[in-house]
Amino acid sequence: STAPPGRPPRAAAPRSPGSLLSGCRAYREGIERAEGSSAVTVLWLAFFGCTAVIVYSGMKLSKYGDIIAEKTGLGGTWVGVVLMASVTSLPELVTGISSITYADVPDIAVGNVLGACVLNMFTLALLDAVHRPAPLSARAHYGHVLAAAFGMLLLSLVVVNLFLDERAAPLGWISPSSLLFILLYFVAIRLIYSYEKRRLSEYVRERAEELRYEKVPLRTALLNYGLNALVVIIAALFLPGIGEGLARVTGLGQTFVGTIFIAVSTTLPELVVSFSAVRMGAVDLAIGNLFGSNIFNILILSIDDLFFTRGPLLAFAQPDHIVSGLSATAMTAVAVIGLTYRAERKRLPLAWDSLGIILIYLMNVMVLYMLR
Repeated sequence: STAPPGRPPRAAAPRSPGSLLSGCRAYREGIERAEGSSAVTVLWLAFFGCTAVIVYSGMKLSKYGDIIAEKTGLGGTWVGVVLMASVTSLPELVTGISSITYADVPDIAVGNVLGACVLNMFTLALLDAVHRPAPLSARAHYGHVLAAAFGMLLLSLVVVNLFLDERAAPLGWISPSSLLFILLYFVAIRLIYSYEKRRLSEYVRERAEELRYEKVPLRTALLNYGLNALVVIIAALFLPGIGEGLARVTGLGQTFVGTIFIAVSTTLPELVVSFSAVRMGAVDLAIGNLFGSNIFNILILSIDDLFFTRGPLLAFAQPDHIVSGLSATAMTAVAVIGLTYRAERKRLPLAWDSLGIILIYLMNVMVLYMLR
């Protein structure tokens, strides 16, 4: 993927200090020396290897994050939107930063974030398939609409900035929109927290339940949480180089690879955590995790912009990402309609709102493939 006309060409990726980044760079150079079918094999093996590590450690992160939440007295929905969303979005954060620091592929960084937002809503539809007998939206608390609305607002602003090509004068190298995203993120978290406080009676009933992790010390939970977070960080550092290699040897392009393959890998923790939560009956935790992850993902774009010193990050991204931004917004809107209407039964394995979300997802993949 090349820079559009009128934009500066990509500079060589700066050499970052530290043995870990040096190892990632050496690994990337090794991939570049591979040729033919051997290169494709190595890339796919590396991709699935990193994916497996992220899934395993993501499951551990969700467990110890849940223990920390119980020990500190946080509510279920709040845990989903804030704590679990930030935990499961850790691969997107690390992948985005490494994509623009040592790999110098801003398209993969942006595609990873927006693709993750699309996949989070697709996961919401898949959860409905395993939830019986009523639609998932009928069991969820209506308060999730607040988080979903903030997600749509932030996604809409990203689409507008991609469409306008970041014409606003940057503050140094940072886009003013990134500062707005950061502000809106904390406003969203504050309002969601205030809303949850008004559900105090429900919170008291939740705390009155038998503690599941009474024998696990908080110190042990914090230690295991940190160790698994480190494993996720190391695995995610390799993904940008792998994605760039896949884009080159397959000819699919960085926008398609970043939005589909890398986003699938880094979104697997959300998928694992949400399915586990639904199977345990914690529907609000699962849905809050997905909506909260979308809010946090836009914050990740702002953090990526801080590390991308050549100018506003979205100005160096291909306009094809508008497709993913609009798709994620439309899918969230359909989910909000389902949460508001609250159908009491589903005639098919999936409720009508879940079918609509899946249809939008398939259209998104098809359009991105045609634009590759």
